[in-house]
Amino acid sequence: MRFAIVGAGAIGAYLGAKLSQAGEDAYLIARGPHLRAMQDHGVRVRSPEGDFEARPTATDDVESIGPVDFAFLTVKAHSLPEIAPLLAPLLGRETSVVSAQNGIPWWYFQRHGGPWEGASLESVDPGGVIANAIEPHRIIGCIIYPSAVIVEPGVIEHIEGNRFAIGELDGSQSERCKRLSGALAGAGFRCPIRRQIRHDLWVKLLGNAVFNPMSALTGATLVEMATHPEAGAVAREAMAEADAVARALGVELAVSIDQRMVGAEKVGSHKTSMLQDLETGRPLELESVVGVVIELGEKLGIPMPHTRTLYACTKLLAQGRA
Repeated sequence: MRFAIVGAGAIGAYLGAKLSQAGEDAYLIARGPHLRAMQDHGVRVRSPEGDFEARPTATDDVESIGPVDFAFLTVKAHSLPEIAPLLAPLLGRETSVVSAQNGIPWWYFQRHGGPWEGASLESVDPGGVIANAIEPHRIIGCIIYPSAVIVEPGVIEHIEGNRFAIGELDGSQSERCKRLSGALAGAGFRCPIRRQIRHDLWVKLLGNAVFNPMSALTGATLVEMATHPEAGAVAREAMAEADAVARALGVELAVSIDQRMVGAEKVGSHKTSMLQDLETGRPLELESVVGVVIELGEKLGIPMPHTRTLYACTKLLAQGRA
């Protein structure tokens, strides 16, 4: 099958390299020194599961690829409004678009059913640019669990994890999800097909919406935030606010706040992705991880004072750094 990995940074290049190694036709769309290194030397992966090299096609020319079976969107959420209108050359009649962003995606209420069907989220899709470029029937939801970093252009360090959870937005079991799951399994990933992909989004988001901005503000690791008495209390209150939003949308999370705090403590001295982005001067995924939760809270009439405080302070910090 033909795969286009749109935004082949650390996770995207790792995914494309594994697919290519498994014999799939993978195209990595990237730019800058990282692109040039992959074109010259391929993708070099360092992993606890074994180091390897692969040579998927790397390019910045979408038109040269043409229609694919699956277009993986592995760019940061804040880049999608700019990139989505450029994807048309990849989208054939049967092309599926696999959305793999952190946080709440633009498509959350597409093929959702109920009173919120088709509602837009301005914080992640200003003016509906993404929704206008990508038809709802194309979308497969995806939650990424692996952790990886670019240690130098063209060189990926895979730290841990090999799970990509996928699911149709309407909860159906589709042949295309089965094909995608099979291809990813053949490349060495675990790829369960989930009937409630939005539930999986919220399980991951419950911690990210709190620990990401708090870490950016304090420079603290997960274990430090989870075990600090005052900061931990703030984290619990903010998680309770996010949990209230999820429940109002009909999502009952099986993971309690206590379990989430214990899980963060067990991860140990890990820096969140937002703290890593701040330290390296990259834009923060603030809207898709925090701002959109506040937008949903406003729609639902749920007060979110702790989340708003974390969001406002982190937004001010990001603007100052910019």
